Amino acid sequence: MAKITRAQRAKTSSVRSVPKKKSAKPAKSPPKRAAKRAARQKPWTAAEVHEAFSRFRKANPEPKGELEHLNPYTLLVAVVLSAQATDAGVNRATRALFAVADTPEKMLALGEEKVRDYIRTIGLYRNKARNVIALSEKLIAEFGGEVPRTRTEIESLPGAGRKTANVVLNMAFGEHTMAVDTHVFRVGNRTGLAPGKTPLEVELGLEKVIPPEFMLHAHHWLILHGRYTCLARSPRCEVCLINDLCRWPEKTV
Repeated sequence: MAKITRAQRAKTSSVRSVPKKKSAKPAKSPPKRAAKRAARQKPWTAAEVHEAFSRFRKANPEPKGELEHLNPYTLLVAVVLSAQATDAGVNRATRALFAVADTPEKMLALGEEKVRDYIRTIGLYRNKARNVIALSEKLIAEFGGEVPRTRTEIESLPGAGRKTANVVLNMAFGEHTMAVDTHVFRVGNRTGLAPGKTPLEVELGLEKVIPPEFMLHAHHWLILHGRYTCLARSPRCEVCLINDLCRWPEKTV
């Protein structure tokens, strides 16, 4: 049997005794839950809510939705197409589409394949084209070719959910509904105006605190505020109309 020399033992020992380097721990980012809890600690007063929407109204008295449409039907189609897509991208596709198909009857005559050709630049265009044809068929079969005026009926249409119904009811029929998209959801939570874990919670919270005099345009003001000021990654707190009222603990002013 070969003998292990002292030099070999020393070499082995020295290798084993080298301590392992500890990996650097990543810096912790501010916890989002803590920010939300902080926002909930001090609810907005009725006077503060009124002041905030008074400022929105003064800055933009007649806000408009950015989805281009010609009538309630084309609005419905545009909102269905806007799921997981930008309004600008939808508008680019629907300008040509609505020029040839602005009613359910014309859309059916166009057919699913041609609808796909018009909207292929929009995400999930195959499924959306199928929904547009299906909802057009249902509008003709069950609603006389007209867009219904209740949330339940609109939600029964293929591709249409609660947000779609709220947008159509508000923009086409002047109902005081609150459509909660990603922008409204962020603004409701970040500012502490109406915190909620789900879009429905935020929707109901906003409807509870916003005075009726502002409800017709409220969802437009909040969408535009989230889209152009209260941005997801780099909110522009320095130009925010309501930065003195906002409860967000990380605001930069």
